[in-house]
Amino acid sequence: MDPLIGMGVLALIGAAAAVAGYTEDLESVVGSQSNPNSQVQLAPQMKYPHRLFNKAISGEPLSNGLAAVVGAVVASSFSFTGLSTLTLIVIGSLAAMLIHMILSTTSFFGRIASQSRFKQPIYMDVFKDNLPVIAAYAFMTTACVLIICTLMTSFLEILLPIPLLAFILGITVGSIGSSVGDIQYGAERLYQNLEFGSGINAAYSGNIVRKAESGIRSGIDNSWFSSKFGGPTTGLAFAGVLFMTSWITVLFNPEWGNAVGWLGFIAGILFIAATIFINRKLETSARRNFGPYREEEKTEIVE
Repeated sequence: MDPLIGMGVLALIGAAAAVAGYTEDLESVVGSQSNPNSQVQLAPQMKYPHRLFNKAISGEPLSNGLAAVVGAVVASSFSFTGLSTLTLIVIGSLAAMLIHMILSTTSFFGRIASQSRFKQPIYMDVFKDNLPVIAAYAFMTTACVLIICTLMTSFLEILLPIPLLAFILGITVGSIGSSVGDIQYGAERLYQNLEFGSGINAAYSGNIVRKAESGIRSGIDNSWFSSKFGGPTTGLAFAGVLFMTSWITVLFNPEWGNAVGWLGFIAGILFIAATIFINRKLETSARRNFGPYREEEKTEIVE
């Protein structure tokens, strides 16, 4: 395959990955999935009842990995019908969305029912308002993952079975959402009354901010907040991971000769070194401008 065509396909994969990361992060925000959910779960026990959708089927990686596998298996199962690839992706994504809705429903009612001793009510309007949003985001994330799998296997000659590839990508986008996007919800949104970078003292556990710009806060309010930075950052990170880890093998395909293959190896080494250098610069710059994160660092900076 011509390298320019390969780079074009890779650009499409990056675009789909950006959307997948964006919707994955917002889905986890609406449903209080993953890291911030520990504080949402703890709040009633600390006498802070709330109106947030409390589900957390599991961590984001496994939750998205399951949805991606379900979508890929269903889409592959209907391939014998002769339907178009886009139709198969829609069918698979719908199946994954339905499974995700079932798990979200049982988790929502089960978790809150277990907190009845802490006077946490079950708000039916919260359930009815947030579940369709969760379903829509889950559908979009799964569809984008399946699109990426189709492009990789059809054009980039990835030899993995689509369900296995979908599982890997689902875990990847969930891991990125959990590590990159959640700070805009768990640290900045739930604890916006605390200084940035100060961490969460044990005394503040569960003492989340429960009021929104208008009325009592819901998961949709958190989604609006995270859509400004957390979601886009997650999308860019997922797209960057797929694009940056694939462009070398696409551009310097070793099948075109040993010289080109060695160039790809050298380019890979230089790229890793540049990434380490840039990460270090970003970390030191963030600590200098937005820190200190600990008292010891404050002393070091003053000196």
